[in-house]
Amino acid sequence: MAMPLDNLSDLLVFVRVADARSFTLAAERLGISRSSAGKSVNRLEERLATRLLHRTTRSVSLTEEGQVFYEHALRILAEVDEAETAINQRHQTPRGRLRIDLPVAFGRLHILPILRDFLLQWPEVDVEVTFSDDFSDLVREGIDLAIRIGGNDDSRLVRKVLAPHRLITCASPRYLANHGVPQTPDDLVDHHRLVFSHQGMPVPWRYQVNGQHRDEPVGGRMRFNNTEALRDSALAGLGLCQLGAFLVGEQLSAGTLVPVLEKYCRAEAPICAVYPTRRYLSPKVKRFVGAIESRWGGKAIWELA
Repeated sequence: MAMPLDNLSDLLVFVRVADARSFTLAAERLGISRSSAGKSVNRLEERLATRLLHRTTRSVSLTEEGQVFYEHALRILAEVDEAETAINQRHQTPRGRLRIDLPVAFGRLHILPILRDFLLQWPEVDVEVTFSDDFSDLVREGIDLAIRIGGNDDSRLVRKVLAPHRLITCASPRYLANHGVPQTPDDLVDHHRLVFSHQGMPVPWRYQVNGQHRDEPVGGRMRFNNTEALRDSALAGLGLCQLGAFLVGEQLSAGTLVPVLEKYCRAEAPICAVYPTRRYLSPKVKRFVGAIESRWGGKAIWELA
């Protein structure tokens, strides 16, 4: 006999297991045991008399029927979430855990100071921060908000522009005095270039030449997968680098790094806040995005000095 579905917890567990593709990960994120997660899904399958998930020792995936049920379950849970958020917004008090994903260097330099002030202002909020220069799956990983340099076309996410972004080619005064100042991107072949490597591949330098975007392949004796280490090597006079203005603004203002090839600089995809699509945005996310907007005013404040 089918068991009655007398609450939404089984539905929530099923969705979290499907998103994580793992009973163990879903259980950890929900704060329950793995066996409890398994029992919730079993109850759903018994009520529906249908297998919703394929299970192996290594993976979990949706059956064809499970995919149909998953899509309906998402809508049901979204409606419940929106109803709760609509009520909470009557009070407009941020509370609960805020899960944020940040770019490594940018997040440390420019988001954490705002976050610290935000937590002092709203004592009922606690925060969980992850750092990654890759685009995490916010929906699957249960992340409330990500700050991204650029963005991707994920229809499940809202994208809100916070500030412009550009890349700056620069070097130390000592390096330029010893090796000369490049006048065009073609001159770079005669210079030592410090290379940023992402996922094992050197990232080309980007310019605008005669109104056209141009990606300049780079090679050099030194490769880094950490932008701050790359910047520090440029400060030491080891070569030219191309980095986000947010990372070198202080050094440019102090004169310890000098920009070159500025007339070839092009506008890049902006810095954005992204979060899962919801009709009602939770107060904790809304207020934190607002805190960033208030601090920056839509400008690249790291360049204003």
